[in-house]
Amino acid sequence: MSFMKEFREFAVKGNVVDLAVGVIIGAAFGKIVDSVVSDIIMPVVGLVFGKLDFSNLYVVLGTVPPGVANNLADLKKAGVPVLAYGNFFTIVVNFVILAFIIFLMVKQINKLRRRHEESPPAGPPEDIMLLREIRDSLNRR
Repeated sequence: MSFMKEFREFAVKGNVVDLAVGVIIGAAFGKIVDSVVSDIIMPVVGLVFGKLDFSNLYVVLGTVPPGVANNLADLKKAGVPVLAYGNFFTIVVNFVILAFIIFLMVKQINKLRRRHEESPPAGPPEDIMLLREIRDSLNRR
């Protein structure tokens, strides 16, 4: 089998296509989670902890040159080394929320699978039952 033909078969198999769809949906879902965290959750958390904006929390690791404003954007622009732990905190919160949502989804899917597996099997179709009755009737003669 030629290399290109083998690759084509691999690329169009359901698993690869499913993976591609999953990655695309995951990227879109990630944007939704980012928006929920930055636009809804973090303002509430900031309000609870004294109106903090976590994205601007940092520690200056070097010396600040004269004339540079003391905010994260200007310090980074000036090349001052800063430890921007607020952005890291926001990303960790995003991850925890995303992991929790995925956990709930997997838990619900597993619950539905168990319910489906535990449900009593449906009886044989009506035509099979009718054929069995005919068979049993013929055997009795």
